[in-house]
Amino acid sequence: MAKVLVVEDEPAIAESIAYFLRRDGFAATVATTLAAAEREIDKADLIILDLMLPDGSGFDLIGQARRSAARAAIIVLSSRDGEADRVAALETGADDYVTKPFSPREIVARVRAVLRRAARPSPSAAAPTPLPLVVDEATRRAYVSGQKVDLTRVEFDLLACMLAAPGRVFTRAQLIDRVWGDGFAITDRTIDSHVKGLRKKVVEAGGDADLIETVRGVGYRVADKPGPAEGGG
Repeated sequence: MAKVLVVEDEPAIAESIAYFLRRDGFAATVATTLAAAEREIDKADLIILDLMLPDGSGFDLIGQARRSAARAAIIVLSSRDGEADRVAALETGADDYVTKPFSPREIVARVRAVLRRAARPSPSAAAPTPLPLVVDEATRRAYVSGQKVDLTRVEFDLLACMLAAPGRVFTRAQLIDRVWGDGFAITDRTIDSHVKGLRKKVVEAGGDADLIETVRGVGYRVADKPGPAEGGG
């Protein structure tokens, strides 16, 4: 579970961001001052940072984070949308820059994107064993060990969602939120049916049924390493 530190002195904004992060499976901590943030910085995988704080500038925290051994990723929040401000934040060491007002759901999406980029190994790092399941989101094609699999739109979106974080368990509510969004009355049984169809097509293409695991009472995940599933379905 990735740890996100929300550094924002406006309680309503901070708690709204933290709520959506926790709902999406992140561990979120709020700091309302620079001093409080400095005490938490080494524990965070990612920092959401307002530049205007009551006891100092967020730029100071960016510098501290970049000198820290933990090397947390940073998303800056600012009411200033000028090019000079964006360039200054990014050149100081921020990974992304978001202007106010913003949607908490957008922030969560940016958090996921920044963490995905941060998790990619450098060219010199040893490459992990590739998973047999691959999706190309640009062409919306899916493959099992190089064999193309014909998926429905929903099946593709479910697989792409789970492949964004192999090994992570996605609850049915999270999958509904990611694939359908708000305003759709989707039942757990509908999710189960789509995952069952997805798993069947993976098997028919030569893949192992255990690549898509059911975690009883919770949801589903793509196995980071093929192994025994925790239940059928």
